[in-house]
Amino acid sequence: MEGREQAVPHPVTARERERRLGRLRTPRQPRLWFEILLIAVSYWTYSLVRNAVPEQRDAALRNADWIWRAEHALGIAVEESVNHTVNSVTWLIVGMNYYYATLHFVVTLTVLVWLYRSHPGRYAAARLVLFAATAVALAGYYLYPLAPPRLMPGRDFVDTVAVHRTWGSMASGDLKHMSNQYAAMPSMHIGWSVWCGLTVFALARLPWVRILGLLYPMATLVVIVATANHFWLDAVGGILCLAFGFIVARVWYGALPYSLPRKVPARRADAFPSRRPPGPGGRPRPARDPRQSRRDPRQ
Repeated sequence: MEGREQAVPHPVTARERERRLGRLRTPRQPRLWFEILLIAVSYWTYSLVRNAVPEQRDAALRNADWIWRAEHALGIAVEESVNHTVNSVTWLIVGMNYYYATLHFVVTLTVLVWLYRSHPGRYAAARLVLFAATAVALAGYYLYPLAPPRLMPGRDFVDTVAVHRTWGSMASGDLKHMSNQYAAMPSMHIGWSVWCGLTVFALARLPWVRILGLLYPMATLVVIVATANHFWLDAVGGILCLAFGFIVARVWYGALPYSLPRKVPARRADAFPSRRPPGPGGRPRPARDPRQSRRDPRQ
């Protein structure tokens, strides 16, 4: 109709795009309900995708033989000796079976909760490291199927969960049909434990807690080898995945998670454009003087 002005959409300027991207990259106060939902869905998706990877048994066994020969060439093929030595101490290997089955989830979740409560400004970046590392690990399971040492035919490795009849890790017994047995590379037991260890060491205040942070991935390395679930080189793969996660967080946030402020920074007025409706002619309305909003005490 004549006389009626049509609303013409204004193109998004480069400065406005930069502001929007800055808002996405600015750490925000994490919301509890969202984090619980995100972690639950992410872990479920990780388990689903990992177990949906075809069990390429022949390729997995060939790759395991190659890894074993490579470790012999490097002089680090001592997994079989570690496996037999620890297996001779029943209480120790049973404890390691339960360690392998539970702590990778319990400790990781505990560190996430601690970050959420005590370091909200660093939480999102640290979580991104963990999620990016796990995502690239899924590609490794598909592209490089690998049998764990305990499933290698003709070798003398002991399947400690089966021998000692302990509940564990969805890797033996009746639970093995629910989990992909040939997804040993990379070892995310190591990837997640190193993430936990670095986070605790970098951010904890008490010295003994920081020392525990360093000891946790070391203990996990011994456990994955002693239970014959992984080779040493699987641990290297887990560390490489974690390094990828740190690179992603560094690129997105412009800093490593531990260098970000502990608390969520206050929002600046110039970082977030005003949502007030435009004035006449599409020009932005001038900001109101806060003094004008004060009531006259005489009224």
